Amino acid sequence: MKIRLMTATAPVVLGAMLMSGCTTVSAATDAPKAAAGDAATTYAGPFAKPSTLPFHAPDFASIGDSDYHPAIEAGIAAKRAEIAAIADNPAAPDFDNTIVALEKAGSLLTRVRNVFDQLVSANTNDTLDAVDTAMSPKLAALDDDMYLNEKLFARVKSVHDSAQGKALTGEDAMLLATTYADFVHEGALLAPAQKAQLKQMNLRLASLETEFSQKLTAGTAAADPVFDSAAQLDGMPEAAIAAAAKHAEDKGLKGKYAIALLNFTQHPALSQLKNRASRKTLFEASVNRTSSGGEYDTTGIVSELATLRAKKAALLGKPDFASWQMYDRMVTSPAKAMSFMQSFVPALSAAQTREAKELQDFAKAHGDDIALQPWDWGYYAEQVRRAKYDLDDAQIKPYFEVWRVLEDGVFHAATKTYGITFKRRTDLPVYHPTMRTYEVYDKDGSELALFYFDPFARPNKQGGAWMGNFVEQSYLTGDKPVIFNTLNIVPPAEGQPALATWDNVTTMFHEFGHALHGMFASQKYPSLAGSNTARDFVEFPSQFNENFATVPEVLNHYAKHYRTGAAIPPELIGKIEAASRFNQGLGLGETLEAAMLDMDWHRLTPEQASQPPIAFEGKALAEMGLRTDLIPPRYRTPYFRHIWSNGYSAGYYAYIWTEMLAHDGWDWVEKHGGMTRANGDHIRASFLGQGHSKDYAVMYRDFTGHDPEVEPMLEARGLVSKGR
Repeated sequence: MKIRLMTATAPVVLGAMLMSGCTTVSAATDAPKAAAGDAATTYAGPFAKPSTLPFHAPDFASIGDSDYHPAIEAGIAAKRAEIAAIADNPAAPDFDNTIVALEKAGSLLTRVRNVFDQLVSANTNDTLDAVDTAMSPKLAALDDDMYLNEKLFARVKSVHDSAQGKALTGEDAMLLATTYADFVHEGALLAPAQKAQLKQMNLRLASLETEFSQKLTAGTAAADPVFDSAAQLDGMPEAAIAAAAKHAEDKGLKGKYAIALLNFTQHPALSQLKNRASRKTLFEASVNRTSSGGEYDTTGIVSELATLRAKKAALLGKPDFASWQMYDRMVTSPAKAMSFMQSFVPALSAAQTREAKELQDFAKAHGDDIALQPWDWGYYAEQVRRAKYDLDDAQIKPYFEVWRVLEDGVFHAATKTYGITFKRRTDLPVYHPTMRTYEVYDKDGSELALFYFDPFARPNKQGGAWMGNFVEQSYLTGDKPVIFNTLNIVPPAEGQPALATWDNVTTMFHEFGHALHGMFASQKYPSLAGSNTARDFVEFPSQFNENFATVPEVLNHYAKHYRTGAAIPPELIGKIEAASRFNQGLGLGETLEAAMLDMDWHRLTPEQASQPPIAFEGKALAEMGLRTDLIPPRYRTPYFRHIWSNGYSAGYYAYIWTEMLAHDGWDWVEKHGGMTRANGDHIRASFLGQGHSKDYAVMYRDFTGHDPEVEPMLEARGLVSKGR
């Protein structure tokens, strides 16, 4: 299963997300092996062979919406035939004819899914959603029929237990170990009756995950708050008000103003709107989406998902879904993850209480006789930030034109650190006209990768930001990586420049950290290549790369006024740095709350999981010891796409865990000379180019020389004093 790599803001992939729908096994599931092979053989569509474009990049000019359904059907049939051939091979099982053969299986299905999954996440429509709905149960059945195939597992186990298997080293040993572990994890050791039960569970889970994702995308768009006049949006920049007018017009509400909801609870406009009633309207639209009844309500789906996941874990012999899910993680158990997160609570709770009083006092001191509410936090935090640091977004955004940030910032940092260079390609087709494509060259001038950048929000795009591969690097297949970054920056009004917030800037660096992880992949086997790592390791390269955004040499190179070209003033940089530790009560608090909520959901028994989701969430939040009354989690249960359809279930803690790795790793960089080519080579050699070829703890120690330490993160967050 391919999983999107996202910021703590958010999407998904076809096989892992899924909608309501029938739970019957598809015809393809029960088709005779010969028929499956024939179906694959007769397919002659655009995915039948690798693209003839450079790097085998998708030829979007020749792919239509109607091409995906037959291609996925053919891909499923082809993989079934390939799996059957491996299982039925009369030759004695060995590493090549079983483990490597499995690694090679499914090339057609991989080609189409790598494209389709991105389209259904970033540029969907009714046709693609219908394909997603129809195919998800069939893909779940395909996975089950592979992992629960007794003859196939007997061959895998034979190789695993053999002298040949025990003698393997390096990537070969890792591929064997992960293949065997995956089969066991997916139920290969279950009795036949249990396997049949598991298959039905997985079919239903796949459908529910897709239904959740589709309802959330549609429900978020439907919940956009609408305002009657520009006066109600006083405080928002003129360009943002113009964009709200255009958004309303696009929704058939000409003359009104609509604010597009984002993936997460807090909306940037909450820090700008002077009208308290408007803030409340926007906040309530965001926090109550998909949970107020009606066609987009997801709470029933959540309840069934949580219950089924708990039942699945019990069937597989685990106390809860989190324990089952964490089998391949750097953090090996829910208890360890919760202990790590709870260690932040005392200092963070104190910070939230202190900051809440500061905001309340500021409001009253400025004539606003209010009791601070969640929709007030962002607004007064921004007022205090301006007063303390003389800094606001209106000062900052003119220096962050999106394409300059990418080319003169994100790319510049990678060139200086790793020696790679970039050349824009305008000859390759894209799936949306606002995208750009770049060819990437290695430090020796050789071709390294192809990179697609899709920065702007649109109604048919899932919220958040993510990275993925159209083509995975592999020496086995001879492929080089084709990678995309997808963001949701508010698009400019017509004729206006595309300007980014500071959060957008750090997100661009974050997602490009994932991209570098994929570009520097240097593995034989695609399943071990690049960012195909554990959930609580994969966010390390991305969070680590955020640090380059504020390196003076990098910042001064890209932070230039879009009109004058003047570099950002040093005093403004100083303000940004001084303000970076401000408002941690919300900044870290909402993420920690979401991570703990995720783990609470996935430590439930089946009986506990069946309770009403909103009631359970309220109880879980009340027991965290944090100010959840004023700072709700980054995602509430009904719109927590990460955990219900994006593969982050029992894994959202990874953002905090890997932030610790990133700060500790950057501490090493600063102590060893900063952004140098020598350090870049060391970073690439120790972990950034290693994929999952080694144990994660070993890679981290190869990089820093020690196990992870939390103090640099606490210092960076301002929760302990520098120097401890």
